[in-house]
Amino acid sequence: MSVSTAAADRSVRSPLPVLGRDVTVPLVTGGEVAYAALDYAASAPALQRVWDDVAAYAPYYGSVHRGAGYLSQLSTDLFENARRTVAEFLDCRADDQVVFTRSTTDSLNLLARAIPADCRVFVFETEHHASLLPWRDAQVTYLNAPRTPEQAVATLERALAGREPHGPALVCVTGASNVTGELWPVRELAAAAHAHGARIVLDAAQLAPHHPVSVQDLDVDWVAFSGHKLYAPFGSGVLAGRADWLREAEPYLAGGGASRRVSRRTDGGVDVEWHESAARHEAGSPNVIGAYSIASACKALTEAGFDTLVAREQDLIDRVRAGLAEVPQVKILSLFGDDAPRVGVISFVVEGWNSSHFAAALSAEYGIGVRDGLFCAHPLVRTLLGSDPQTQGECGAPEAAPGEKSLNAIRVSFGAGTPDEHVERFVTAVRELVSDGARWQYRTEDGRCVPAV
Repeated sequence: MSVSTAAADRSVRSPLPVLGRDVTVPLVTGGEVAYAALDYAASAPALQRVWDDVAAYAPYYGSVHRGAGYLSQLSTDLFENARRTVAEFLDCRADDQVVFTRSTTDSLNLLARAIPADCRVFVFETEHHASLLPWRDAQVTYLNAPRTPEQAVATLERALAGREPHGPALVCVTGASNVTGELWPVRELAAAAHAHGARIVLDAAQLAPHHPVSVQDLDVDWVAFSGHKLYAPFGSGVLAGRADWLREAEPYLAGGGASRRVSRRTDGGVDVEWHESAARHEAGSPNVIGAYSIASACKALTEAGFDTLVAREQDLIDRVRAGLAEVPQVKILSLFGDDAPRVGVISFVVEGWNSSHFAAALSAEYGIGVRDGLFCAHPLVRTLLGSDPQTQGECGAPEAAPGEKSLNAIRVSFGAGTPDEHVERFVTAVRELVSDGARWQYRTEDGRCVPAV
């Protein structure tokens, strides 16, 4: 291997520095071990770069937009520069708006409030609840889970062609499944939507941390994502895209910041002129540190290079899937099949194990943090497990004792900050638990499987 090749290989193998990489946790069997955070799909650890940037800014924090003082002016510049950074990260169109929210859920609820009154919404049952549930005031068509990307496009085309009346319509689709990690055919779905006079919003919560997202290349109308999945904590999110529906809608929240001018009428009432910019939907004091943390994460990922990040993550995906495939009792959940492109999100079940019990043993005996349950995507997980997708279930573990069958799954997820050792320990732990069983006794407490003490 040449020096240049070796250097390139090391660059692919090196994770981005994240907080928590040196945290140790106790094991029920004795001793401590470095915590293996393999629950990135729920919340990714903060990048060290993000934390350092926020710490450097914190002494200069001030209220934005309305302050004459130096710190307010500095914070305003930082806040608006963060908006421009996010627009560049998403490759937005020149006239798109970037609205800062609390999360993907908040972003999609904002858009749901902004759609025209007669708008029809089309959403696959495979969506995260953040995409599945906000459309309560609209007429919604829920589409069955497709088994191929081509079937997804064909299903959407049939639904849009058959809608009556032929008014405004919105399609909501994920970019990468939070259950299977599989990439969806976003560009093709956007083309189908636009061909039938509909618009499309992309839930990029699981896509943006792993792959580049270009509004223009994908030709989507809006993108929503969360900071806490993009290595940026502090309860922040983004809705970016076309301005017209957002500008014409009543403000998501009514209050200071959203209003340009307020005056009393002679009859005693109040007249309000709302902003037409993104501020229209950002009433109140904004989460400046949250917005700044998102911008910092966007810069860090861009500078690291998605080609490098994707190549390294694909190596981790291949190793985890290959390791699980060697255990016959493990079944990996998938819609599109083994060859489908995916991000670092893998869900599975283990024959003879309650999923909550298995996840508890990974944590208590190996110091590995994964997730078990239905992952706020109940219809999809039910479909993948071969049960009725209409069956109700809780987001956490159902009331099932260790060893009993449960209609939930285990999810392992990772990304740019995951060390090789964490995935190696995970694969080893799965093999040992399946072959040797748990080394500790467990009990159910408040719906969770926990070590017995």
